[in-house]
Amino acid sequence: MATLSAIGIFGYESCDEARRSNQIVNGPAWEFQHSVECNAPREVAWRYWTNIENWDDPPAKFHLDGPFADGSRLTTTLPDQTWQSIIRNVNPRSEATIEMQLPDATLSFHWKFEELPDDCSRLTTRLYLSGPNAKSFVDQVRLFEQTTPEGMKKIAAAIERFHLGS
Repeated sequence: MATLSAIGIFGYESCDEARRSNQIVNGPAWEFQHSVECNAPREVAWRYWTNIENWDDPPAKFHLDGPFADGSRLTTTLPDQTWQSIIRNVNPRSEATIEMQLPDATLSFHWKFEELPDDCSRLTTRLYLSGPNAKSFVDQVRLFEQTTPEGMKKIAAAIERFHLGS
């Protein structure tokens, strides 16, 4: 039964896939979750967020090879480094996971979009670090505990401006 719960939580299609990812055996080495409410319907928030051209996080630049869909590759370029990610577990208008590949580890950003009353929505992101070498990255990724709440407020404000202008 625990295996089925982990499959549902982490979005894996089989027990073997979840075991290979190290999620069930050891769990994530680190995780963090934050939510914000947004004065725009869930579909508007989803449409804005899944358009990579809307991602504004200088100095980072983003490039998506193909549509925002399962298996598409996302490249994040910073002045000193480039990160490769894969989009997984897309449930249109509702949720998706971006998995950033690290040496023998994965930093996952699971985004969920919930509908709220009065044409509002809740955006939640759960970040988790997993894999055989994940513990070596914990100190670095803890920075997200400080930056994610402010970043999500900026995303919600941008979505609201987009909604008012559409």
